[in-house]
Parts: sequence; structure tokens; C-alpha cells
Amino acid sequence: MLPRSGDVVHVTRAASVQFLRPIMFRVIRVHDWPTYEGWVWLNGYELNAAGDAVSQRSIFVQAAGLRQLRAAPQPQQHTVRQRRPVVRTAVRVG
Repeated sequence: MLPRSGDVVHVTRAASVQFLRPIMFRVIRVHDWPTYEGWVWLNGYELNAAGDAVSQRSIFVQAAGLRQLRAAPQPQQHTVRQRRPVVRTAVRVG
């Protein structure tokens, strides 16, 4: 699973041995830097139990070891409204 910006993932030891204590992580950016097969660099925020950002981090993890907790909302299509024609009327002067 390759996360997207806005996703909240659970990062455990399955993602990398450096995470002895699992963390919740809100992804800001997934870098396209060349890495080993299946590994990715993520920028984002470590979250506390309430879901508040505690610290900004860059982590190097195996994408297959991440578990998605909350997906980012889908971007909505921008709707273009038709403009109403302006009604011009004569103005009396004097």
C-alpha cells in the first residue's frame, strides 16, 4: 500500500525495525527518491492518541508494512457555475 498525502497510517515494526514503539503518522508527502524495492521516504507528522500532531518527521519505511487507519478525503470536482447575463437599464440623468 503506497500512502497518499493526507492518509493516516499506523507505522509498526513491520514497516521498519526502528519502530519498536508503533506510531500513528499523517502523511504530507511521499518522495519519489530512488530507494530499495518496496521502500519509501515519507514526510509527515507523528500523531498522539488524540490525533494531534506532535512532531514533524521524515521516515524511511517498507510500504507493505504500513497499515492505513484513515484515508485522505477524495478531491472533489470543481464545478463551474454559469454566469447570469448582466441586465443593463437606462439611467435617467438630471
